[in-house]
Amino acid sequence: MTTAPPELELATREALAGLLLSVADDEFVIGFWDSEWTGIAPMLEEDVATSSIAQDEIGHAKALYELLADLTDDDPDRIAYGRDPSAFRHAALLNHARGDWAFSVARRYLYETADRARLAALARSSHEPLALVAGKMRREETYHLLHADAWRRRLAEASGEATTRFADSLRRLWPDAQEVFAPLVGEDTLVRDGILPEPMIALHRSWLADVRPILEPLTGPLPEKSPSADGRERRTDDFRWLHGEFTKVADSEAGALW
Repeated sequence: MTTAPPELELATREALAGLLLSVADDEFVIGFWDSEWTGIAPMLEEDVATSSIAQDEIGHAKALYELLADLTDDDPDRIAYGRDPSAFRHAALLNHARGDWAFSVARRYLYETADRARLAALARSSHEPLALVAGKMRREETYHLLHADAWRRRLAEASGEATTRFADSLRRLWPDAQEVFAPLVGEDTLVRDGILPEPMIALHRSWLADVRPILEPLTGPLPEKSPSADGRERRTDDFRWLHGEFTKVADSEAGALW
């Protein structure tokens, strides 16, 4: 494991811990939501592809939880499986249940495009362990986005109910998609120290410039909405159900190593 440099000030360490937790929880939760398609995806190829993507996301979360555990002298398994639902800090976009295939594709596309903007910044982080992990994630996430974009095109160009469901899902998820860029506690410190090379609001603007021209021909004008201060604190019954599912095995034998 890589140990965080001891020269980090307390305020910087706390802010970095919050950043790591937010990105890790995003990857962890979307990985588990998408793993639910295993065995029931629309076609065999998608069973394999979606399962592989979900596994990648959970692997990314593991790497980030390990960085966080090094930073805070904690245990990555405890961070992943030992917290109450209220302690998770994933974006509100990931609070929703799996839904149908069009809904999952819409969420995956919104998340992957937002994650692309975020990882491009984190790969330039002054905190070398984070920059290295983000760089590796960025290479793998390129394929996730290609997969999501292929399905975005396929559903957008289909006729009838498939296109309608996809457009409706994008409009429904749009407000919560902004919360991937919700402001972080201690963000000013992270930007000052180069750990987060650009503030979240700047990444948000860049993401909007990329996705609006692609989505609005299908959805119509999407509402103006800024990320909210509590965009990573709101939890839903859907997420509490998922939490019960992914902690079930760990809860069955406290203290076991997974």
